[in-house]
Amino acid sequence: MIWVTSNVDGTEYKEPFSKGIMSRSLNVSYIGSKRAYEIASEIEDELIKNELFIISREELADIVLDHLISMDSKIAEKYKNLKLLRKSKKPLIILMGGSSGVGTSSMAFELANRLRLKNIISTDMIREVMRKVVSKELSPVIHKSSFNAYESIKNPSVKMDRVIEGFITHADVVNVGIEAIIERSIKEGISTIIEGVHVVPGFISKDLLENNNIIMFTLMIENEESHKQRFYSRCTQPWVKRSLGNYMENFESIRKTQDFLVEQAKIYDSHIINNIDINETIDLMVNNILEKFVGVNDE
Repeated sequence: MIWVTSNVDGTEYKEPFSKGIMSRSLNVSYIGSKRAYEIASEIEDELIKNELFIISREELADIVLDHLISMDSKIAEKYKNLKLLRKSKKPLIILMGGSSGVGTSSMAFELANRLRLKNIISTDMIREVMRKVVSKELSPVIHKSSFNAYESIKNPSVKMDRVIEGFITHADVVNVGIEAIIERSIKEGISTIIEGVHVVPGFISKDLLENNNIIMFTLMIENEESHKQRFYSRCTQPWVKRSLGNYMENFESIRKTQDFLVEQAKIYDSHIINNIDINETIDLMVNNILEKFVGVNDE
């Protein structure tokens, strides 16, 4: 058996070498799970051949990097940068917004797997907590969905689209909770992904966004029919309680909120991604994250 050692606060720990764990960490550039496992097996064979039955985590990382360099320098570079990102002393806080149906929840899950992050917080959950705290009588808008919150506004503005006014009012309330989670994550040093329709560029405090360990993405689906198809797919899932009819009845409002979010993203320099292909979206996000954080957060 091969043992991997690591030093934590002056105490040495060791754990058995795992091809499964290594293959997950290797799969950083769409080499595929099968190929990643093959590479992990090749590295295991190399360790056995060289009789390295006890090896430090740092030595193992060097061996993996050399192996990847011999295969593909681009894959090796991405692997190296991801390792640096994971060792950063500052928490990584990723904000991922987009209108209903564009896939922020799915992308947050995939990105968390890629970066090996444990904390994903949905703004819908923040909203549900706030609904328990704030009564319907006090804030009726928070008890509506983001796309039909305008129905709760008694005196709508004549200068603004009703749907957008309702969305802004709705998102403004939830933003209080989003900022609180960001502040807590920074204070506790906890890397976190916050995803949902309420992540709106321009709404979050500038003071918070000045932290160089926070990055924001705005997802969209440019094609209307593709956007509708996402709702068809979502509503076939047994755990989804809201009906397809509800989304289709409000589809025009959902598209309006998307247009608003994209415009805000352009104004406030959020990364805009047309979320058509899962792999392409994750790759774009990972590349943007690495470009911003590697070599910066440990200064």
